[in-house]
Amino acid sequence: MGFYAERVVPRIVDLACGAKSARPLRRRVCAGLTGEVVEIGFGTGHNVPFYPPGVTGVAAIEPSDLGWKLAADRVRASRVPVRRAGLDGRSLPFEDATFDTALSTWTLCTIPDPVAALREVRRVLKSGGGLHFIEHGLAPAGDAGVRRWQRRIEPLHKRLFGGCHLTRPTVELLTAAGFTVTELDVFYEERAPKPFAADSLGVALSPRPGG
Repeated sequence: MGFYAERVVPRIVDLACGAKSARPLRRRVCAGLTGEVVEIGFGTGHNVPFYPPGVTGVAAIEPSDLGWKLAADRVRASRVPVRRAGLDGRSLPFEDATFDTALSTWTLCTIPDPVAALREVRRVLKSGGGLHFIEHGLAPAGDAGVRRWQRRIEPLHKRLFGGCHLTRPTVELLTAAGFTVTELDVFYEERAPKPFAADSLGVALSPRPGG
């Protein structure tokens, strides 16, 4: 990783992800988290204020040292114990069936192999555990014009924002990793250009034995 990726991108992401408009979405996606939580793509800790009372601890997966440093004040202020527990979502340092629930917010767009990361999350979730997610990605099938713009913009967008893709199909990635999506809301974020703001928010369950 070069200077731009290590020292600049985390600051850009911190500002972008700290937008006031994202707070209601963070509150929605965190609702229902319980017990021990693994959060992939922890970033700079913008979800910390929205962990509900049922959460007992959070294992944060975050590759950026600067991102973790920028999260320090939020982590110290958290009523929930938060520890940096790994660097790579594709290889989680936990035993099978360790966590009650999982969280991913605007993360799958950047992970080099999102299906591998999701399979790891499924592995470390207890049977029937839920992955709470909000991800931006490929616009709905009926919005062909938005999809065309996403494909045009994506190469430059990836270079500027640390490999962030605009055209990943969130639900398809989840199902390819073995999850069952049980709750889903697809929408465009307000006050943002549509190519950058096609979101999927919901819950995907890890299968139970025999399921």
